[in-house]
Amino acid sequence: MTKPNILLIYTGGTIGMIRNSKTGTLDVFNFRNLLEKIPELQLIDCNIDTISFDQPIDSSNMTPEYWIQIAEIIEINYNIFDGFVVLHGSDTMSYTSSALSFMLENLTKPVIFTGSQLPIGDLRTDAKENLITAIQIASLQEHNEPVIKEVCLYFEYKLYRGNRTSKINAEHFQAFASSNYPDLAESGVRLKINHQYLFNPDMSKALMVHKKMDPHVGIIKLFPGITKTFLQSIFNTPKLKAVILETYGAGNCTTQSWFTDLLKVTIRKGIHIINITQCNGGNVNMGDYATSEHLKNIGVISGKDLTIEAGITKLMYLLGNNTATNLFKTTYEASIRGELT
Repeated sequence: MTKPNILLIYTGGTIGMIRNSKTGTLDVFNFRNLLEKIPELQLIDCNIDTISFDQPIDSSNMTPEYWIQIAEIIEINYNIFDGFVVLHGSDTMSYTSSALSFMLENLTKPVIFTGSQLPIGDLRTDAKENLITAIQIASLQEHNEPVIKEVCLYFEYKLYRGNRTSKINAEHFQAFASSNYPDLAESGVRLKINHQYLFNPDMSKALMVHKKMDPHVGIIKLFPGITKTFLQSIFNTPKLKAVILETYGAGNCTTQSWFTDLLKVTIRKGIHIINITQCNGGNVNMGDYATSEHLKNIGVISGKDLTIEAGITKLMYLLGNNTATNLFKTTYEASIRGELT
């Protein structure tokens, strides 16, 4: 057997920085010298090649245009490489990994996102472990097939399904969580793969890369005292096509008539309204309480146990693919990439 070929894609972020010994400032790391800086990578039984954005970006500047750029790099190199590791800033990594999961239809190879809380050259950095293990996971094969066949996120000893993650901490090395879906793998003394939770695509289908993501969407986090004027200003945004309501608990909200009437008018205008809970974990169950029954009756779409990151990127994906209005609710409420239970 030949060694798996892994493509390392650097988009930017803390993991790709190294501290200048003279000035103390952080400079972008030259990934062509990767093996020199991290000789441990030579112990992994795979061939590693690297590619970088021409101008690496801070992940706070991530946009759908950059998602398309990442998807195109994977598309161009898909038949050459056995797996892909995407180095990305942690702040918006869950958004990007969720977006790529929808954009890469019929994916049958690993796309592993990782990053770090400290630069790669710092003494106590988490970058080396995250990078080494992400590459090792991407190179895993059984019966001449990759073990992982989906978009994932690896951070601090855990492999997660990418579209199930949220960043939960800006200080700790354990920066991500997957509240509504089990870990796909855990790195300890041994690398333990939880095969029963892995996504199993149809291996006979060819990769389809969707490059249209519609950004005319919004998120409204409900809070006690939210006003009609505030909501109207958002619902009247030009070209708006869909809005996520971050509701309380299991999908609950105020039952005041002005609120319900405003949602009715908005839905009649053709704007989709999605119900996703503000809670870190749990599920939207519209109708379980009287405070959500009215949402179900007027046609609000259930986000079930979607993360907000998967919820907004799934909206962009379905709108970008011109999903028919009469099919939108059914399609959104169905799992297409393992993003909801």
